[in-house]
Amino acid sequence: MSHINDTEITEAVVAEHGLTPDEYQMVCDHMGRTPNYTELGVFSVMWSEHCSYKSSRKWLKKLPVDGPQVIQGPGENAGVIDIGDGDAAVFKMESHNHPSFIEPYQGAATGVGGIMRDVFTMGARPVANLNALRFGQPDHAKTRHLLAGVVSGIGGYGNCIGVPTVGGEINFDKSYNGNILVNAMCVGVARTDKIFYAAATGVGSPVVYVGSKTGRDGIHGATMASAEFDDASEEKRPTVQVGDPFTEKLLLEACQELMASDAIIGIQDMGAAGLTSSSVEMADKGGVGILLDLDKVPCRETHMTGYEMLLSESQERMLMVLKPGREPEAETIFSRWGLDFAVIGELTDSGRMVVTHQGQTIADMPLGPLADGAPEYDRPHEPTPKAAAFDQSLLNDAPDMATALTTLMASSEIASRRWVYEQYDSMVMGDTLAGPGGDAALVRVHGTQKALAISTDVTPRYCFADPVEGGKQAVAEAYRNICATGATPLAITNCLNFGNPERPEIMGQFVGCLEGMGEAGRALDFPVVSGNVSLYNETNGTGILPTPAIGGVGLLKQLDKAVGNRFTENDLQIYLLGETKGHLGASLYQRDILANDDVFAPPPVDLQSEAAHGTFVRQAIDKGLLSAAHDISDGGLAVALAEMCIGHNIGAHISVEGDIGFWFGEDQARYVLAVTADKAADLEALADNLPLGKIGVTTGAELKFGDTVTISVAQLHELNEGWFPALMQG
Repeated sequence: MSHINDTEITEAVVAEHGLTPDEYQMVCDHMGRTPNYTELGVFSVMWSEHCSYKSSRKWLKKLPVDGPQVIQGPGENAGVIDIGDGDAAVFKMESHNHPSFIEPYQGAATGVGGIMRDVFTMGARPVANLNALRFGQPDHAKTRHLLAGVVSGIGGYGNCIGVPTVGGEINFDKSYNGNILVNAMCVGVARTDKIFYAAATGVGSPVVYVGSKTGRDGIHGATMASAEFDDASEEKRPTVQVGDPFTEKLLLEACQELMASDAIIGIQDMGAAGLTSSSVEMADKGGVGILLDLDKVPCRETHMTGYEMLLSESQERMLMVLKPGREPEAETIFSRWGLDFAVIGELTDSGRMVVTHQGQTIADMPLGPLADGAPEYDRPHEPTPKAAAFDQSLLNDAPDMATALTTLMASSEIASRRWVYEQYDSMVMGDTLAGPGGDAALVRVHGTQKALAISTDVTPRYCFADPVEGGKQAVAEAYRNICATGATPLAITNCLNFGNPERPEIMGQFVGCLEGMGEAGRALDFPVVSGNVSLYNETNGTGILPTPAIGGVGLLKQLDKAVGNRFTENDLQIYLLGETKGHLGASLYQRDILANDDVFAPPPVDLQSEAAHGTFVRQAIDKGLLSAAHDISDGGLAVALAEMCIGHNIGAHISVEGDIGFWFGEDQARYVLAVTADKAADLEALADNLPLGKIGVTTGAELKFGDTVTISVAQLHELNEGWFPALMQG
């Protein structure tokens, strides 16, 4: 029988593996010979964009990653921050875009499963899931099918494993018609003295495989995620992994049980590129070599080749290195949980990855070039041209204010997401204090009075119009959403979704967005501790809007001080914090009311104001002055007020006057604050010389603007709740 390694390595075979001729030559130089078919496969996944970040590494190095709160920054399975009292928050966000477009249920489900493994690999128990989703136009032929499948997959996996889905965001735009985005975020809690890392040390230490058996699903998943789509992409179904949340639940509990001992030296989730990337990363980080015997790998399909075993992305699998002699107690634990356990190799002092199968050495490669040896590209990039200021003459035919507000409240971006989040269990575990629908989710740190505030944010239309300002705004909005609950923002993870980096204008978007994100992270003391880059998000040469999603995490030391973003009673004094200049460029008003697609400059972000206003809001909440706080974002002040009214069906009378820009402009660093009359003077005194002004009072069952515009809160509520169910019923 001929062996797969007898396959001749031709130019076509190299191209099939996603390597350029220059990259293939580098592989040959590192090897000192021509690689065989299995070795080529290993290099191709390790050097894929998805695993090596070869187009983005240069720019990622410029992001702020340090701070007294940071225990572990980028480079591990997930980031880790200190939240006091010996507790740590562990979190990360990852993309599962291409698989979710091809097979929405399994693509989304395995995205959720994979990000949870990244978190519990570090020793943390997952306490919250979030997701940031982007779909094509609501009326596009595929949108309903993709949306239903993705939501079902997220709910199916998260609900079964028993981790609450507490928040996220959904946008619709034609740029995602052929390439949706499914970004999953998980947050876990661990003890600071029980964090586990991937580095494998100790020559002779056993390499152990645990979890599910290996099958042929997901082979070349990492390579597929590093290529753009075309009309034949539907045929890539076999490269999508299949998830089993019940097995993952067993794996989580078994890992937690073993982690309570001191048997583990290093542990790594088998995610993209499966057994290959996990073994390469663990051995490389520990400065050792690794020997794998694939005859020992538990397989669920017959006659699997070594190539298939190494590249499979079957789910619910982990690789760990144990202290010698501890295998029996570990095996007892995993067997009791009904999981596979196999010693499949050992650490060596060779600095190489050596793989045997059926008595033959099928791969023998230097580890350094596999892990860090991928080329680092400085791809040509063209900055996005500066957009013009908004054309005020477009307002000549603007509809009246009531029409504009009711239209926006029933629009794809503002409409209630209840149809989506009611399919998720947001209360399981019993620690969710504020689930979907708030500015940020709040989850109690179990058994304490502390809570984590978590939010996902980005405004892709801003990033397209001005990547630097858009990148800043994504970080600033996550910061604002966390501050609005009373929590202190601590750190962010990101999921950087862009088109083809080989096009200079796309690379320019990437560079610009990272510049803005870095600037905001430094100014707001909001460092990046983990993340993911997803490039080649385009179909037939049409790229998505640049979408650098930000996942922010903050800490509320006294959870009973938290406030929500809805008016709670009548006779509250309503204040506006922040300057309003009426920026309508790149606004929802421009897109949905004026139906105008021209590219105008988005609102600028003043980071000093963001920091000062966020600090003020947190202080006011800490002092017990506020009854409600809501940051102003999509749709501007009028939409923020309407959202605050419909929460508890409480009306408001707004006494200030303004033009269209005042009501619908999306100026940044602004909040609507509500305070009881007896605390208003204290709030004003605390504000000192910040731009804070009273604009109205809560009363009745209508939202009134002066004496001219009156809209019933019930009507606003009905419009806001009705859009999603109507879309999904077709």
